[in-house]
Amino acid sequence: MSDVPEDFSATSSPSDVPAGAKPDPDHPGWFSWGDFPRGSFAAATGKLLFKPDGSGRAIVRMFPNESHMNMGGSLHGGAVMSFIDMSIFAGGLCAGMERAHYVTLDLTTHFIARGQPGEPLDSHVELIKQTRGHAFLQGVVKQGGLPFYSFTGTLKRVSRGNPSER
Repeated sequence: MSDVPEDFSATSSPSDVPAGAKPDPDHPGWFSWGDFPRGSFAAATGKLLFKPDGSGRAIVRMFPNESHMNMGGSLHGGAVMSFIDMSIFAGGLCAGMERAHYVTLDLTTHFIARGQPGEPLDSHVELIKQTRGHAFLQGVVKQGGLPFYSFTGTLKRVSRGNPSER
């Protein structure tokens, strides 16, 4: 059970969520960056929602659809891992990770069950430790309240952002 109020957006501060995030008008208590740039790799994941979930924790939500399926009729592992990668950034920042530029250093994912389109995936992210140069995270992705994937990841702080941000 989360200790985050249902309408968290009314009590949040700018340091609780990633830069540029705004309360999502369709999902009270959740934040979003809006739509990713059309044609970007991130846009293939679809809309992401995120919110803090207590000290050192956050939840990031994806809405998988048929475009995320593999030929076997379940969610494609690459789509799931892309979502998890994005969730450790958004979730890490919501969980209290220091604001900086990061790159993924490693990401390990365990496939516990086969996800299906049509029901949200919720990545429960926990910030384990933050050092001067790295952030260590772990979590579980749930669908319908059940664990479907688990993960650990390390983000490395870099001194420069993307070329478009320079």
